[in-house]
Amino acid sequence: MKTQLLVVAAVAATANAFSMSNEQTGRRNFLQTATAITASTVLPTAALAEITVPEQSKEYTFPSDWGLTYNYEADAAKVRNHMVIATGLAKGSDRMEDFGKNLKKEMIDFVSYYRRFPNVAGKPSFSTLYTSINVLAGHYTSYGYKYPLPEKRRKRLYQEYAEIDKSLKRNR
Repeated sequence: MKTQLLVVAAVAATANAFSMSNEQTGRRNFLQTATAITASTVLPTAALAEITVPEQSKEYTFPSDWGLTYNYEADAAKVRNHMVIATGLAKGSDRMEDFGKNLKKEMIDFVSYYRRFPNVAGKPSFSTLYTSINVLAGHYTSYGYKYPLPEKRRKRLYQEYAEIDKSLKRNR
């Protein structure tokens, strides 16, 4: 439906652009119409992707299932869940440093193992998870394990976690 609307509007804009006697005005009209159509079809999609970032919390259950099972889907879901917990931790959370160290080791093991397999490394869930791992590992390297992530970085990570979850549900 959006594609048909886009084609019809582009044809109308093109016809309108070439029917004008002034070539500059025609180009301007065409560009304005094309920009408006593009904005109307792309922006609603971006608005749907808006993620609410939960407040940071000091309360969480310390996981006992660290490490890989060497089953990609299970490992990716587990690493993602641990990363979601880490992203939501507030400053002064109980055992935050232990959590960060365990998570960083798990993330490194995950990437080191699964990037060797082309059938896994090509999946959208892996590439998005790899990006998220780089962001979180970079934060730990730069700021240590005791400091929570800034709001802007948390928002980006929660968006990536949602994409990873969708991709894993689709087995991609």
